[in-house]
Amino acid sequence: MGQNRHRIYGVSLAAVYPHYIAKAERKSRSKAEVDEIIRWLTGYSQQQLEMCLQLETTLEDFYSKAPHMNPGRSQITGVICGVRVEEIKEPIMQEIRYLDKMIDELAKGRAMEKILRT
Repeated sequence: MGQNRHRIYGVSLAAVYPHYIAKAERKSRSKAEVDEIIRWLTGYSQQQLEMCLQLETTLEDFYSKAPHMNPGRSQITGVICGVRVEEIKEPIMQEIRYLDKMIDELAKGRAMEKILRT
């Protein structure tokens, strides 16, 4: 199981990003909102985010080299993929699941102010 978890670290952000956009757009949310969530979580600028997508940066590098992981992310709680995000012990996996949870909240119609914990 641990080996499978680490396999996702080598997946590029560019490979999962279209799924985030599609999930949001299916629920009448926008790419701009997905980008805002990613920027809030990681501290990347829009230009830096687009560069990471173009360079096919791995998820591990994307999170480990993020300019400023938002301290408010510790307020993200709940279940994603059958696991409570606040109980995930592996730091990179927890960051990945924080974003997954926020995208789920977006797709469920939650207000951006609540998603961004403001």
